[in-house]
Amino acid sequence: MPLNVVLVEPEIPQNTGNIARTCVLTGSRLHLVKPLGFSIDEKYVKRAGLDYWPLLDLTVYDNLEQFLEENKGKKFYLATTKAKKYYHEVKYEDNSYILFGKETAGLPKWLIEKYYEDCIRIPMHEVISTRSLNLSNSVAIVLYEALRQLGFPNMK
Repeated sequence: MPLNVVLVEPEIPQNTGNIARTCVLTGSRLHLVKPLGFSIDEKYVKRAGLDYWPLLDLTVYDNLEQFLEENKGKKFYLATTKAKKYYHEVKYEDNSYILFGKETAGLPKWLIEKYYEDCIRIPMHEVISTRSLNLSNSVAIVLYEALRQLGFPNMK
């Protein structure tokens, strides 16, 4: 089964376009949780995703509550700078969901608290602790580790 990348309230269309392309090329599903900071019809999203956008396995949710309700019982990993565990220290499962927050604020505090044991982080230099990596870079880093652990299913 594919992995699931979840973007909660993404704000920058170019990031989402790049992530969409990564999802297509890894056989992963993309889930977008509204409100979005852009229209998915915008030329910027499609340009960043190039001709891959029609090949994307995409689900869009009206809000975070709808996403959580429709995916009850699934395995979630939450990418956040507030986690103690590094992204490579967890064992990813088939068909799990990796959640990423919006570029300016990350994931909601209540969600992090609810799933704290499943929170993961990417190590970063301490000098600039108030910033984090670009969203599309973060997705690629974590997604490829999960795929590596699963033996790069259906990839060559």
